[in-house]
Amino acid sequence: MLTLLLRLPFLPIEGVVRLAELIEDQAEREFHDPAAVRRELEAAAEARAAGAISDAELAEIERQATARLVGQPVGPAWRR
Repeated sequence: MLTLLLRLPFLPIEGVVRLAELIEDQAEREFHDPAAVRRELEAAAEARAAGAISDAELAEIERQATARLVGQPVGPAWRR
């Protein structure tokens, strides 16, 4: 009973932390979802066909999307 009284002021903070963890988990699942990656690639291909993006931009989008699928860190390509 005493520990509950001592923990009582921290319960809202623990709830917020748990909620943040749940949101992070869901965002990770959506980020690596193959269907979402496919939709992104299709949208990029349509944008390239319409002339809205260049071949280099399309290649970068494809590289980042593929990296997301295999779990590699996603970031800008290294320039040489």
